[in-house]
Parts: sequence; C-alpha cells; structure tokens
Amino acid sequence: MRLISWNVNGLRACLTKGFGDYFADINADAFCLQETKMQPGQADFAPEGYEQYFNSAEKKGYSGTAIFTRKQPLSVRYGIGIEEHDHEGRVITLEYDKFYLVTVYTPNSQRELTRLEYRMTWEDAFADFLCELDKVKPVVVCGDMNVAHKEIDLKNPKTNVRNAGFTIEERDKMTALLSRGFVDSFRLLHPDETDRYSWWSYMMKARERNIGWRIDYFLVSERIAPNVKVADIHDQILGSDHCPVILELEGME
Repeated sequence: MRLISWNVNGLRACLTKGFGDYFADINADAFCLQETKMQPGQADFAPEGYEQYFNSAEKKGYSGTAIFTRKQPLSVRYGIGIEEHDHEGRVITLEYDKFYLVTVYTPNSQRELTRLEYRMTWEDAFADFLCELDKVKPVVVCGDMNVAHKEIDLKNPKTNVRNAGFTIEERDKMTALLSRGFVDSFRLLHPDETDRYSWWSYMMKARERNIGWRIDYFLVSERIAPNVKVADIHDQILGSDHCPVILELEGME
C-alpha cells in the first residue's frame, strides 16, 4: 500500500505547478494533503477512481487538510472532537480494515513563539486522540507536524534552538508521542541519513542550497513497524515550499 503526504501550501496554487502530474505518476493508494487553503469545490481536481475528503478551516484561505483515497474507508472523522481544536481543519481520520489513517497539519508556534502555549495544549490533545485510536487498531499518522525532532533533522540546529519548530518544548512533545507507541518511519529505515529535508524557506535560495528542515512525517504504531517497506522524501518534487513524503506498507491492504 502506497501512501503520500504533502503540504501543498495552497492546493489551487500547487495545481498550476505540476501537482496533477505528480499525483498521476506516483499512483498512490491514498494521498494526504495539508495546508490546502481552500473550501471543497474551489479547485478543479477530481482524479478518477479516488474518493476525496476535505476538512477546511472556518477562516477562508487558511490551513485545511484533504485525503484522496482509492479504497473507500469504513468511517471518516474530521477533527479530534475537542471544540478548542476543531476550527482550523487540521485533522482527518479514515478508518480502514486494518488501520486508521490520520492526516494532520500541526499548528505552527509562530514568530516570537506567540502560539507556543496553544501548541503545547494541542500536542497533548492530539497525542491522546492518536493513542485512543491505537487501542482499537494500528495508526498511520502523516503530515506537516511542524517540528524538526533531532539536530539531524535540520541544517542549522545551533542557530534555531528558540525558533518555532525547533524549541525544546516542541521536540519534547514529539519524543513523548513516540514514547507512547509510535515510530518515525523515515528514521526507522534511514537512522543516520543527513541532509534530507522536506521544507525549505523561500528566502536566501534555501532550497537550492538545501538549507532545510525535516518536518513532514509518517509515524506508525510500533506493532506495524515491520510492515514498513519504504519511507522516503521526494525532495526533487517542486510546487510548494514543502515536498512530498512517501510510505509503503506491506500486508495492510
């Protein structure tokens, strides 16, 4: 089973930059999007053979997630069931026979860390949500989780310690989530690989120079870690300030 996750930084814009070609070429069973920045029906994209699910923010042109899937899910859930956290279209959960697929666009702590306190509340609530699902069946969670977990996950760790996405607080929340029974699939297969990133600033030719951050993930429940056959980053694909990440699972169809 092939799964793709991509923060498209505006689906309508990404569609003008080759999104459709990549979507067709990669032939995914499920394709998860973050930061769609749109309401359903605002983009002319309806690939044949795929069901589509959108969770849009109440604020127009902001945040939002979507999933295109070949296999019709047993159930679909939008948000995490907590009023405080369910206005920005950040989570979609599809239930399949053998696992849950969750796509997430984690809130950014913002410059000057103005939203760090909210981010910490979100992290705890979202981790609890995933763990409740995991009690029922294994979970695959993907998306822009807005944190570079370890120093190996960004180009310049020393100069970014108190910047959003690399604070101790955010990194500790990722550590805590993994400790509750989840595995970072990319590091499972590429434990020591350096200079592999999924996001680059638009400034200072950062992508051209590969000055980036790995903040897009596929996490899986520990008990299905042996099913992970491919976990990689398609850093050659343009169209957004993020690039797609891929997960291939065996025996989960």
